[in-house]
Amino acid sequence: MSRWLYIVLAGAFVLALAGCRRDAGNVLHVYTWADYIKPELVERFETEQGCRVVIDTFDSNESMYAKLKAGASGYDVIFPSSYMVRLMHEQGMLQPLDKTRLPNLANLDPEYLSIAMDPTCDHSVPYMLTYTGVGYLQSRVKDFDPSWTLFDRADLRGRITMLNDMRETIGAALKFLGFSLNTKDEAQLEAARDVVIRWKKNLAKFENEQYKTGIASGEFVMVHGYSGDLFQVAEENDDIAFALPREGFSISCDDMVIPKDAPNAALALAFINFLHDPQVAAENTEFISYLCPNKASYELLPEEVRQDPVLFPPPEVRARGEVIADLGEANRLYTRIWDQIKAAK
Repeated sequence: MSRWLYIVLAGAFVLALAGCRRDAGNVLHVYTWADYIKPELVERFETEQGCRVVIDTFDSNESMYAKLKAGASGYDVIFPSSYMVRLMHEQGMLQPLDKTRLPNLANLDPEYLSIAMDPTCDHSVPYMLTYTGVGYLQSRVKDFDPSWTLFDRADLRGRITMLNDMRETIGAALKFLGFSLNTKDEAQLEAARDVVIRWKKNLAKFENEQYKTGIASGEFVMVHGYSGDLFQVAEENDDIAFALPREGFSISCDDMVIPKDAPNAALALAFINFLHDPQVAAENTEFISYLCPNKASYELLPEEVRQDPVLFPPPEVRARGEVIADLGEANRLYTRIWDQIKAAK
């Protein structure tokens, strides 16, 4: 059975069960990325807690943040990327975490915590790590070179996409130019803007979700995307490969946070702790193809997963990655540059 059909059927099964055996008054409202938790794990949590889990999805950190700032409420746990977590924390949007309710924090990988933005997990807990790179059809992209220069290839015009995410796409151009993807230098950002505008001429579109099914079906032959997404669709089409550009790439972690106005914070804490049970974390990593930085879970993963050079990149490869950071007031520079890119013909 295809993964996508499996997800749909499993989700429908969970919903059907929810109506007949869950406590309708005990509901956990989750706001996260699409296809980001194994459906059976949601069902297991519902059974253990006697609750119902309702999941809404977003396709970018910026759209999630804008929705919350516009007044959306009622969520108990949200899964933003670390740089957005910092901004939300600075703006007083998050609850501090009661770590006495989170004993599974002991399982976190200290190597990841050494680069985390909230290493003591005061207001956030890491969920999944991802690397952003290039997915491509091996049969269709000849003379493949693991470099951001791929997006200059006119022979692929109209069959390639880049992420509709200002930090990821501007960041790719910054790395291509040899700059930090967290630069605050206006001249460097303007140079990156010009590169993305040049690349834009070859793109079918900026896209955060449909690139996955697009490359699986052959509509797109090369995409800028997240490692986990592309590993998932590669299971449906073994012509798909993934590469990390030699100039550098972004490393990001999506975290779990509890918003200030969460109606069911106690259940949110239970859910966060559940997802860091080693067996749960291993099962989730294997299913969604992202790495949960839960060290106790690594030995529970199949050997082929533990040997995967993207999920567990060697030190010299990981050294080329850079964590996306919140830039405070300089975020406005990126917004201005992104608006110029979007407006360019």
